[in-house]
Amino acid sequence: MSEQHSKARHRRGRKALAAGVPLALTAAGTLAYGTDLGLFGAGAQQRAAAATAAPAWATATADGFASVNSLGQNGTYGGRDGQIVTVRTQADLEKYATAAEPYVIVVAGTITMSPVGKEIKVQSDKTIVGSGTSGHIVGGGFFLGQGVHNVIIRNLTIRDAYQGIWNDKDHDFDAIQMDGAHHVWIDHNDLRHMADGLIDVRKDSTNVTVSWNKLSQNNKTFGIGWTENVKTDITIHHNWIRETEQRNPSTDNAAHAHLYNNFLEDAAGTDIKSSYGNYSRGRTKMVLENSYFQGMNNPVTKDGTAALVQKGNTFVGTSGRNESGGTAFDPKSFYGYTLDRTADVPALLKSGAGPRGSIGTTANAKAAATTLTVAKDGSGQYSTVQAAVNAVPANNASRVVIAVKPGTYRETVKVPSNKPHVTIQGTGGSRKDTVIVYNNAAGTPKPGGGTYGTGGSATVAVEADDFQARNLTISNDFDERANQNLSGHQAVALRTAADKVFLDGIITEGDQDTLLLDTAAKDRLGRVYMKNSYVTGNVDFIFGRASAVIDRSVITLKKRWDGTSAGYVTAPSTAANRKGILIANSAVNGDVSASSFYLGRPWHAGGDATLDPQTTVRNTTLSAAVRSTPWTDMSGFSWKDDRFAEYKNTGAGAGGASGDRPHLTDAQAAGQEVADWLGDWTPTAS
Repeated sequence: MSEQHSKARHRRGRKALAAGVPLALTAAGTLAYGTDLGLFGAGAQQRAAAATAAPAWATATADGFASVNSLGQNGTYGGRDGQIVTVRTQADLEKYATAAEPYVIVVAGTITMSPVGKEIKVQSDKTIVGSGTSGHIVGGGFFLGQGVHNVIIRNLTIRDAYQGIWNDKDHDFDAIQMDGAHHVWIDHNDLRHMADGLIDVRKDSTNVTVSWNKLSQNNKTFGIGWTENVKTDITIHHNWIRETEQRNPSTDNAAHAHLYNNFLEDAAGTDIKSSYGNYSRGRTKMVLENSYFQGMNNPVTKDGTAALVQKGNTFVGTSGRNESGGTAFDPKSFYGYTLDRTADVPALLKSGAGPRGSIGTTANAKAAATTLTVAKDGSGQYSTVQAAVNAVPANNASRVVIAVKPGTYRETVKVPSNKPHVTIQGTGGSRKDTVIVYNNAAGTPKPGGGTYGTGGSATVAVEADDFQARNLTISNDFDERANQNLSGHQAVALRTAADKVFLDGIITEGDQDTLLLDTAAKDRLGRVYMKNSYVTGNVDFIFGRASAVIDRSVITLKKRWDGTSAGYVTAPSTAANRKGILIANSAVNGDVSASSFYLGRPWHAGGDATLDPQTTVRNTTLSAAVRSTPWTDMSGFSWKDDRFAEYKNTGAGAGGASGDRPHLTDAQAAGQEVADWLGDWTPTAS
C-alpha cells in the first residue's frame, strides 16, 4: 500500500461508538523480542457465545456436477433442512429414508439387511451418514428411483451381499443404484464385496458426484449409463479403486464425465485381476485428469464413437490399451475445482479415502485432522510448504495440519480459497526455528511481464477460511537499499483475505506493508485473531480492511533502509459498518527515535470515500517512539472523519485525551472488546 495516493477528499461527521457487553482484558507488560508471550496473561478469555448451529457434516454440500443448478435443484445438500435422527435398525433406517420429509439420518451401528439384497428406496432430500466408522450396511444397499433428488450418502461401509458367484447374473444386489435420479453425492464410503455393482448410475441419472470412496473386492465396480439418451453429467474424483475386475468405471452415453485424481490399483499377489480401467463408450464425452494407474490391464479405453481427453495421468506397471481421442469439454465451464499433483494421489487416497473416524459422531463432531509433513532434508512427505498445500484436497471438510520441520524455506506459499481448515505449524522449539521467507516487492517484475503489486508480493497468501498458523516466522526480506531504482517498495510478508484466520505464536517481519489483513471482497466479512505474536515493520505495516485483533503481542518499530526513524503502525481501510483493527493488551516498542511513529492513518484505498477506517489501541504499553499526536491524515482524507481512538494505554508514549488524541469513554470501550470483533467465533487451536 503506497505512501502516495490520489488527493480525493471528503468530510463526514464523527461517528458515535457503539456500546456492548464488556469483556475483561489483561494489560500487557513490555516484553523484549523473543520472550515467552505466555506472560501476557491467561485471563484474557473470549466470552463470545457461539451461535447454535447444525454440525458441519449435517450441512455439507456437494462439489462437482452435483453442485450445479439444474432440473430445478440448486446444488446437493441432502437433508440439512430436516431433523437429525440416529438409527440402529433396518426398520428405523427404512422409516426415515423413505419418508417424504427431509432428514439427516445417522447410522450408528451395523445393520444387516433382510432379506439379503434388500435395497432401501431412498426418497428426496436425505442425508444418510455413518457415525464415525461404525455405520455399516451389510447384505444390501440403497435404491434411488426416477425423480429422486438431493440425496447425500456419506461415511458408510456398504458390504457383503456377495453370493459366491463371481459373474452373478441372478442377484442384482448393488450397494447404491440410481435409476433416473439427479443431484446425488456419494462421498467417503467403503463399498465392497457385493453381488453386482458397487455403484450403478443408470437411466439418465445426472448431476452426480462420487468422491473420496474406497471401491474394492468386486467384479462389476461402477457402471454409468446404459441408455440411448446422452444426459448424464457426472464427476468422479479422489476415489481409490482396487482389487476390482471391470467397470472402473464404464461410462456409456454420458454427456459429461469428469474423472480426476483417482487411484486405480491392481495389487500384485491378489486373486482379482483387472480387465480394464476407465472406459468411455457410446457417445460419452470424458475428461480424465491427474489420475494414477498402477498395475492395471487396459487402464484407459474408448469406443470409436466416444471422446476421451487425457491430461496429466500417471501409469505404473500397466499394460494393454491406453487410449484417448476426440473433443470433450472444459469442466471449469460448469464448476470450479483444483487438481492435486498426480504423484501425490496414492498417498493422499490411502490416508483420506473411505469413512472418517469422527464424522457424524456427535452434534459437535469434527473429522480427524490429517497431518502432512514438510522437511528441507527430505525426511518429510514434502520438501516445500507449497507442495503440502497442493496436496490438500479441494473443498476439504476437515482440518489438515501442515507440520513444517525447522529450516528456512525460501518460497512463496498460497492457500487458495477452496482449501479451508488448513494449519501451517512449525515443529521446532521456537518460532524462529521455522522460517518461510521471500523477497518480492510491489514493483518486482513478474515472469511474463508486469509487476507483482502490493498484494501479489506476499510471501504467504491466505485466501481460505478457517486458516491457522503457529510457531513459525513469515518474512519478506526485500532489500530496499539495493533496489532504489525499483518503483514500489511495498513488500508483504503475510496477506490474509479470508474469515476466521487464527495467527497464534508467530513472527511476521518486513519493512513497508508487512501484514496485510484483508477480506475476500469489500462486502465480505474477514475476521483475524492474532495472539502471542510479533509484527515488525515501519510504514503502514499492519493494514487492510479485515476485522482484525492483535492481542497480547509485540509490535516492533523498525528504522527505514536509510537509518531514519519515521513511520505508521496501522493503515486500516475498513468498510462502513464493519470493525477495523483492534490492538489490545500488547506492546509497541523498537529501536527507533522518540516521537517518530504514528499509531495510524486512514487508508481510503483507491480514493473510496465510502470507507470508514478504524483503529483502536487499548490496554497497550506504548514506548516513547509513539508521537504525542498519534494519528495523521492520508491522501487528503482526515483521520478525524474516521474512527481512531485509544483506551487506558500506558508507557512513555501514552498520553491524555485531547482533540488530537481521542480516548474512549468506559461505555464506548465496553463495545470495543476483543469479543465484539470476533462475534460468534471463538478461535481454538486445532
